[in-house]
Amino acid sequence: MQNKTRLNATDKLHVMFLSLLVISCLSLTLIFVLVPTTALSREAQTTDHCPTLSQRPFLLIKIAEGTYVRKGLHQIFNKQNLAAIANIGFVIGEKSIAVIDTGGSFCDGHRLLTAIRKISQKPVSHVINTHTHPDHVFGNAAFQPEQPEYVGHHNLKRALANRGMLYLENLKRIMGEDQLTGTKIVLPTLEVQTTTTIDLGNRKLILKAYDTAHTDHDLTVFDPDNKIIWTGDLLFVEHIPVIDGSILGWQQRMEELKKIPATMVVPGHGGPFLLWPKALENQQHYLEQMTRDLREIIKEGGTMLEAQQQAGKSEKSAWQLFEEFNARNAAAGFAELEWE
Repeated sequence: MQNKTRLNATDKLHVMFLSLLVISCLSLTLIFVLVPTTALSREAQTTDHCPTLSQRPFLLIKIAEGTYVRKGLHQIFNKQNLAAIANIGFVIGEKSIAVIDTGGSFCDGHRLLTAIRKISQKPVSHVINTHTHPDHVFGNAAFQPEQPEYVGHHNLKRALANRGMLYLENLKRIMGEDQLTGTKIVLPTLEVQTTTTIDLGNRKLILKAYDTAHTDHDLTVFDPDNKIIWTGDLLFVEHIPVIDGSILGWQQRMEELKKIPATMVVPGHGGPFLLWPKALENQQHYLEQMTRDLREIIKEGGTMLEAQQQAGKSEKSAWQLFEEFNARNAAAGFAELEWE
């Protein structure tokens, strides 16, 4: 991996704010799994370093037959949360299992794998990463003993090469070395150019790659049998959206997303199981309001600092972590809209 890759302006802005980054429903079945500190029999890695796992419940929500979600915390990375701040989960077919995002650390991924083994002994054939942000992909290494296909957008490998080590080094400073022990960058082995279908045995998942939106490498997972779409961070609920791609592109992609014939959605944050496409409404309103505010500020000759102080303020009561991310979004949106 090339650690010295030159970053563009968007990457630099993203890294600067990484220390802050995480970055109604049907009847649900709750499953509490107390995770042991001993390693799984299939794992070559030791998990003894993972802190207080036996004392922390791992809450899985069964949303459909053979389909489970772990809801992430609405927090920024810290020394207490094991980087467990994104929604992650899995789908079980007749022959194998697909994991959809793996959490924010090796230990978080290990907890997910342990929870899977409480339910099924089928092999994990696919680990699907919806995008590159650490809270979604840094649990990947925990699944290497399963020898799955690691699946991602065709731009994911480049994004991980450009940013992965910077993310990891920064998270070690924020969370401490012990919580990131075993965490490493795992690149995709199967790249999605447009649309790909994987078969878990009488259970197909349709993967779709998107043009720039939340990032420039967003991927969705659609389960046509249950009409469930997993959006990754193309959809934030409760947790304020975080722009790392294009504010205009994201709004365009949401119109594309609405055409997917799902009835329920698992977002990247929040929920975790909501009506589709109604769940898009609050995010769409926020991005549209931010765009209007920024255009007005730019029209009046305002600066990026003024944009950070003013844009999107009317949305404050609607979102958690607003103070942590709204100014960042304003800066990213201002840089994009300034020259349109």
